[in-house]
Amino acid sequence: MNLTHCKDLKHGAAGSELMEDVTGKGFREVKPINIVLREALALIKHTPNVTEVDLNNAVGRYLAEDVYSSIDAPPFNRSAVDGYAVRSIDTFGSSPTNPAVLRVKGYLPVGEDPGKYVVNQGEAVEIATGAPLPPGADAVVMYENTGRRGDYVEVYRPVAPMDNVSRIGEDVAKGELIFRRGTLIKPWDLGVLASMGVVKVRVYEPRVMLIVTGNELIEVEDALKGGLQPGKVINSTRFVLTAMLKSLGCTVDYLKLHDDEAVIRDHVARALIDHDAVVTTGGASVGKVDYTIRAVADLKPEYFNHGLAIRPGKPNSIAVKDGKPVFMLSGFPVASLTGFEVLVKPILLHMMNAVDEPRPRVKGVLTRRVATPINTRSFIRVRVYLGRDGRVYVEPLALTGSGVLTTLVKGNGILVVPENREGYDEGDEVEVELIRPIFTE
Repeated sequence: MNLTHCKDLKHGAAGSELMEDVTGKGFREVKPINIVLREALALIKHTPNVTEVDLNNAVGRYLAEDVYSSIDAPPFNRSAVDGYAVRSIDTFGSSPTNPAVLRVKGYLPVGEDPGKYVVNQGEAVEIATGAPLPPGADAVVMYENTGRRGDYVEVYRPVAPMDNVSRIGEDVAKGELIFRRGTLIKPWDLGVLASMGVVKVRVYEPRVMLIVTGNELIEVEDALKGGLQPGKVINSTRFVLTAMLKSLGCTVDYLKLHDDEAVIRDHVARALIDHDAVVTTGGASVGKVDYTIRAVADLKPEYFNHGLAIRPGKPNSIAVKDGKPVFMLSGFPVASLTGFEVLVKPILLHMMNAVDEPRPRVKGVLTRRVATPINTRSFIRVRVYLGRDGRVYVEPLALTGSGVLTTLVKGNGILVVPENREGYDEGDEVEVELIRPIFTE
């Protein structure tokens, strides 16, 4: 249901009209995720918070600006091999039968001032890989092409100017673009940044309010103290969503609210003032106590879509208020995780000018038939294992049940069935996204 472009209740309605529309009547219409993403992103204008961090705290963050090198790398002409620094002209015409004979002035290791030696005509300096080229030298002869005779070296093969030399700025020139805005910083990137003279970087730090609703939920600490009462459920999804948000570099604030439409509405409104996004779980379906949907609709957002053509996770929804996203996720664990992957994650990454990194994929043989509804993108939890025959097999773990969180532990992959298919037959070769390594039988 889209409240932005609409003919009746589906477009432009909110508050009590929406309440009447969804309560106890099921979903009138659900949209493909690609359409919802396109519509929502067109209205999300907000840029997340930006902070500056040192390199020790930069891994796993997304760059908020382009990064340029402040120095040349290497910062000087340096030897690319172990050998002798020479004037290339002194080696011209040399061969094993007619070597060029040069006097060795000394040895230049890495880290020493190259100015201590000046290579003049007929001279050479023994040099280590990575050491700066001494004045006067313009090439390096490898040990393999020389023979040492006391204070002299015989050169058996000529070298051209700059042979076996890493030139100044060869890796990166001063002022060259190293990383683009939106790049996810990996551990090995720290070495590159440090070698470029960068000590701090500006990164995105989206501040997200996570609001968990549900009278049935109890915090794990309280459950351990007083026991789990009948009808109560441990609030486990809180930890999963918090960790997933933090994996995107988000700062997460947390609220646990009872099922009260006015309270939920007021807290979402307040959260939008000083947060870049709001994520809620629970109250997103079409039941009489699904207050979150109606509470957010009461805020008169610019965009509102209730329900997605995905399984599990049909209730997952989104609103855009004042250019900021409000994600209303299902209260069922696996359904909320699916909503996070297809809705929350791509939008937060888009806000940081970033893209998701592809997961590893593997092809395998399906062990039993998977039936899925047409026009719905289905996410099937599977166990991927290597059989004794050397073939890869894909075993579906749960075809129904959006609350079976343990299937993400027992399984190691996700089989995505596109909207234009009604599933796969046993024996079909399918491609699976891996979330853990392949098991062995």
